[in-house]
Amino acid sequence: MDASLFSTPKIDCHCHLFDPASFPYTPGVFYEPAGGEIATAAYFAQVMDAYGVRHALLVGPNSGYGNDNRCMLDAIRHGQGRFKGIAVVGNDASTAQLQELQAQGVVGIAFNMALLGLPHYADADALWERMAALGLCVQVQVEGDQMAALAPRLMGCGAQLVVDHHGRPDVARGLSSPGFQALLGMGGSGRCAVKLSGYDKFSREALPCEDAQPFTAALLAAFGPAHCVWGSDWPHVRATRRLDYGVLLATLARSVPSEADRRAILHDTPARLFGFGTGA
Repeated sequence: MDASLFSTPKIDCHCHLFDPASFPYTPGVFYEPAGGEIATAAYFAQVMDAYGVRHALLVGPNSGYGNDNRCMLDAIRHGQGRFKGIAVVGNDASTAQLQELQAQGVVGIAFNMALLGLPHYADADALWERMAALGLCVQVQVEGDQMAALAPRLMGCGAQLVVDHHGRPDVARGLSSPGFQALLGMGGSGRCAVKLSGYDKFSREALPCEDAQPFTAALLAAFGPAHCVWGSDWPHVRATRRLDYGVLLATLARSVPSEADRRAILHDTPARLFGFGTGA
């Protein structure tokens, strides 16, 4: 791995915590991480230190916790400014509930269409408008062609948008698939960012996932480094192959050869979007 990646300031914009000993899982969740998937805040801080990662955007997982954000909020509270969060809430979450989360370091809400389907969020538009009024970002995870149907709704709300994991395209259908084209079309809006992450969610190859590189390049061209961020997806719940933090960083470096662009993606853009280092 390029040694400069260790010294380059970094913010991990997609990672999860699982600490069932301190925060028991929600009964009835579809999946309960166990074994090597257990991921406490204390251990993740060691991972961050090992790779020179200054800050992290913790994403509330549907696995394990559902709408229970306590594990994530506890990490933010005790993280001495290293963490901010993306929470999970019901579509009926009130402005007061959103404000309470925001006061605890939450900067956005996650909407997992890839897992729960578009119909689950059929009535989410009013929530997105409440979020926009508070300056909270709408983070979405889609797959395949879901974005083709979803993009007009997202662009119609006033919130900052963040799209997970390259939009999880169908690599077999290529760059011209309707869902990926809809995502590329959002790049010129100035209020949508995309995470160059989640290779395990869509690539059919082992790291460094050569089949993902054209999608990374297309997103970087459409959004620019000022609207792209990176995430490890640590601790890689339900991964279909072995994934290691350093190799994922090296994969990004291989996809983004410009050192200036890498610095923007790894630090400057997420610092601006999510307020790291500002106390916002």
